[in-house]
Order: sequence, then structure tokens, then C-alpha cells
Amino acid sequence: MITNNLYKRLLDNLKTGVVLLDSKLRLLYLNIAAESLLGISNRKANQLFIGDVFINAAEDIGEMQTALNNNASFTKRKVQLHLMHGKRMSVDYTVTPFEENGQQRALLELDSLEHSNRLDREESLNSTHATTRELVRGLAHEIKNPLGGIRGAAQLLARELNSDELKDYTNVIIEEADRLHNLVDRLVGSRKLPNMQATNVHEVLERVRSLVAAEISGNSIQLTRDYDPSIPAVVADSEQLIQAMLNIVRNAMQSLSSPSIEHQLGKIHLRTRIVRNATIAGKFYRLAVCIKVIDNGPGIPAEIIDTIFYPMISGRANGTGLGLSITHAIINQHKGMIEVESRPGATCFTVLLPVLG
Repeated sequence: MITNNLYKRLLDNLKTGVVLLDSKLRLLYLNIAAESLLGISNRKANQLFIGDVFINAAEDIGEMQTALNNNASFTKRKVQLHLMHGKRMSVDYTVTPFEENGQQRALLELDSLEHSNRLDREESLNSTHATTRELVRGLAHEIKNPLGGIRGAAQLLARELNSDELKDYTNVIIEEADRLHNLVDRLVGSRKLPNMQATNVHEVLERVRSLVAAEISGNSIQLTRDYDPSIPAVVADSEQLIQAMLNIVRNAMQSLSSPSIEHQLGKIHLRTRIVRNATIAGKFYRLAVCIKVIDNGPGIPAEIIDTIFYPMISGRANGTGLGLSITHAIINQHKGMIEVESRPGATCFTVLLPVLG
């Protein structure tokens, strides 16, 4: 026998927001996705008029009431809704009237366009990264073989030379061959399996903070933090996570050295929060850890922000474009997600890591 609890579990595992309305458009039930979208719990929403949730939405509310009166389903695309907490969202929604025990009801389904677009971007980025990684690994093999030959020939030549001046040239060849070899290794990335164990993200961030403290000393850069002490441990490789977050913070530090800075004090802010009912890489998690790295630098150029996590993409003339690509690979390996929002004076990298178990 199928129970009401099973129905509720099924609804709560949907990524679509589902709202049950009565004949007067009062909220009777919200699934978890709807709670997340609307920013209100099922308990607090009970018996609220939908006009108290969707602000200044008389046209949409009128169409919902008409659908109920006519017992006719309808769908509306790309609607901007203003919520009771000041938040705005873009959605497609469908209203489906039905009758239960002689009472008129309506099912309101909400599909977040922002959520759909984010999933599409994430899927596209992961696919591109996978293709690029295989291409780079193939190229790495073809590059490292002749590099080894060049380095070996330079070493042999150095042994035959009596002139220290000429040996300076062979040393340059050897050093540049080593530099290119290391660059290729960084492009390919580590093949070492992560050592996954319970990890405190604040210990990771404090390690990052201690590593960069000396680098920002005397550079008019202030590093602040705002941690949520209630955050549980995540399953992660702490060393890899330190590397990922260090790359983001160093990226912020380098942006604050830009000549286009219009303020006297650079600021980097580390913030942690718990997120409930998060969808990461198309998978639903009841809890996730959200880490934000915010800086007041000049921002990421608009022409590269969509490709900032690709290898060899950098906003600096002397940048390798590897740091954020490596960070993306590490976060992806931890079943997490990384996003960036940027405008002049405010760049925010957001990392979401699922809390498993």
C-alpha cells in the first residue's frame, strides 16, 4: 500500500517546486524545492494567501484564479516574480486545477530558470573540462618526449664545453626545458587519488589564511572572515581543498594588485554558511557547505568570465590560466560546484560542497 509518507518523500525529492493551493489560493503544502525557491518553510507558509508570497503579482494571481474557476490548466514562461523577502526569481510555472473530496484544489509547479541555466552551464563546463583534459594528456605525452631529448642533449653538450660562457646557454636550455616540463605536469594535473576523510572547512580556510598572511603584509590588503560555527564536517581531501581555496584567494590577491584599482584598501572576505536543500551537479543534497571568497578588485573581464575555469584562460598578461582550472577539477572531484559572479568592485567565488550522510 502506498502511504502519504511515500508521496511526501517523492515530492520532496523533486527538483521542481510544488505548491498545493486551495480554492482561495491559500498555500496548503510546499515541497522542499518550493521551500528553497520561495524562501519560506512549509509550516510558516500554511494558509498564507499566495499574494502574500508573490508581491505585486496581481496579473499572475488573477490568471491562477481564472484557471481554478474554469478548471483549466495553463503554463506561463519566463516570469519574473517578486517574493515576500525582497528576493526575485525567474520561473516557468504551471497551474493544474483538480478536485479532491469535493473541494477545489490547484497544483502550482515552479521551475527556476536560474537553476536550469546553472545546471546547463555546469554540465557544459564539466563536459568541456573532460574533453580538454583528455586532449591535454595526449599532447603532454607528445611534448614531454622531445623535451626530455632536448634536455639530455643540452646536458651532454655542456660536458663537452670548456667555456663557462657557453655553458650559461646550455643551462638556459635545461632550465627552460624543466620549466615547460613542470607546466605540462600542472596542465595534466595530479593522478593521485584523493584521501577522503571528515574535514573541517574552517581548518582548511585558516590554513589558507596563514599561508597568504605574509604575502599580503604591507600590500594594503585586508583579509577578513565570517564563519558559521555550526557547519558540519565534509568528506574531503584536506590538502587538495587547501590547494583549491588557495588558488581562489591568490587569484583575488593578484586582482587587487591591478593598476585599475580605484580604492586604497583591498579587501578579501572569507564567508561560510550552511545551505539546505541544495542541488549540485543535478543531485539533491539536504545539506551543503557554502564557501564564498569575495574581493573588491576590478572584476573579471566580461569576455572571459564564462570561460574563466578553462585551462590557459587568464585575465592577467603574465598568468598561466591554470589555478582556477585546477580548482574547478578539485571541487568537481569532491562532487561539489564552483561559480563566480563579478562586477567592478565586487567579485565573488562560491564553492558548494555536499554534506554526505
